[in-house]
Amino acid sequence: MKKITLLIVSFFFTLLVFSITVTNPLGPTVVPVTGLMEDTIEEEVEINVSLWKDANEAVALLVSNQADFAVLPITVGANLYAQGLEIILLGVHEWKAFYLVGSSNVDFEDVKSLKGCEIYSPHGRGQTVDVLMRYLLVRNGLVPDKDVKFSYLPPQEIVSLFKAGKVEYAALPEPFATLAITGTEGEIILDFQNEWNKISGSKYGLPIAGLFVKKEILEKEPDIVSKVENAFSESVEWANINLDQSLKITNEYLTIPVPILKEAMNRLVFEYIPIVECKEEVDNFLNTMHELYPEGLPALPTEGFYYR
Repeated sequence: MKKITLLIVSFFFTLLVFSITVTNPLGPTVVPVTGLMEDTIEEEVEINVSLWKDANEAVALLVSNQADFAVLPITVGANLYAQGLEIILLGVHEWKAFYLVGSSNVDFEDVKSLKGCEIYSPHGRGQTVDVLMRYLLVRNGLVPDKDVKFSYLPPQEIVSLFKAGKVEYAALPEPFATLAITGTEGEIILDFQNEWNKISGSKYGLPIAGLFVKKEILEKEPDIVSKVENAFSESVEWANINLDQSLKITNEYLTIPVPILKEAMNRLVFEYIPIVECKEEVDNFLNTMHELYPEGLPALPTEGFYYR
């Protein structure tokens, strides 16, 4: 009887150890985790995926031990780390998402032609695309808020105003850029990733979001972390190869029509790169964000932020 009890305890302990939760943003970033969500890839550990709508939800899940891993914007992860949340960046998987769209009324030649114009951007100052726009203006000799006016609204409102002809320029992430120009004569006039690559020499694009793990999990179960990282990477690859199936799964969670998502995927790049291969790019990106908008990224992370 004692032996059976020990076996039962061991069995449940094994389940506890090998059941892992990854919390992921609700948005286009659902696409690369569809392989995990629908068990279409082989997993050496049981991986559950939860979806968060804002970063506070992700933090709450991590702190309350309801999640072990989190997909977060790199800047959000860096800020949380600076605030004392012990998370470690394993790798980056989102490299392309931001675009400037212009209406049919604009005469855009280059960034300098934005002088005297108004640009709409999502949510508020300090968002990644906002900082990138400001960075490009400065690099081209323009003064943000003086030479170019910035206005902020939720992305859905910007899309509606753009379609109504009330917004001429909008700096947007996908799929909102696609939503804005669909059914209009507007077009994408600037690829922020290409501009960043020219300036920074980046091989991959912008390190937008990545996979983080709680430090205690990494210290206690490094083998589990390695298996989850491998499964995550395989899921990203599976989604890229099986895009139609992945978008069908994604559409169960998002209200954006599949044709819009599919078009947007032409301008979204998901590729998992371990941090050991892209640390320099993340460092460069965070340094730039910190220099341009220290209020949004008050402190740069130490070496402990990166998986080694």
